[in-house]
Amino acid sequence: MLLLALDTATPAVTVALHDGTSVVAESSQVDARRHGELLLPAVDRVLADAGVRLDAVTAVVTGVGPGPYTGLRVGLMTADTFGLALGVPVYGVCTLDGLAYASGIEDGPFVVATDARRKEVYWARYEDPRTRVAGPAVDRPADIAEQVAGLPAVGAGATLYPETFPDARGPEHVAAAALAGLAAEKLAAGEELLEPRPLYLRRPDAQVPKNYKVVTPQ
Repeated sequence: MLLLALDTATPAVTVALHDGTSVVAESSQVDARRHGELLLPAVDRVLADAGVRLDAVTAVVTGVGPGPYTGLRVGLMTADTFGLALGVPVYGVCTLDGLAYASGIEDGPFVVATDARRKEVYWARYEDPRTRVAGPAVDRPADIAEQVAGLPAVGAGATLYPETFPDARGPEHVAAAALAGLAAEKLAAGEELLEPRPLYLRRPDAQVPKNYKVVTPQ
């Protein structure tokens, strides 16, 4: 097994190779405006560091969000393209699940929250690093304060709103290494993974006009 994992659902452009047991190579850069520019060079760098060719990859793992539309689709389309070109399966993993897996919190419930912009967060609640019990959802932090009160919180969304998440911890952004590790565990256990399709939690901003202006010839 050689999994190529990538995620662009957060400001991090992150890529990793995983051999089913451990991470072979990884790369992460935080730049919310350059996902398309940075992703493929990161893939090349990780393959070079591992000393393998792209055709050695046996499956692709991609974060499916939730995340902003523009950034999220960069990773998903790249993963789909690799899958088609290589003839290998493409698996999806919830980006918040990757953060939970990397949290290091083993005892008791906790929350993962990423920045959804517009003064909102994408969030989910976890019983342990591998078990999501609520979400994902998108809300204003003040609206979920009672639901997350007293819980540790992981992710950049938590650090942005300390009044709702006073016990905010790292990591702030997902790492592809965590996505790959979680996917490898699930595949080894015979569990199903998600389809590589975007997890959008908002309606599109673009709307079809309801009233067209009538133009009459003169």
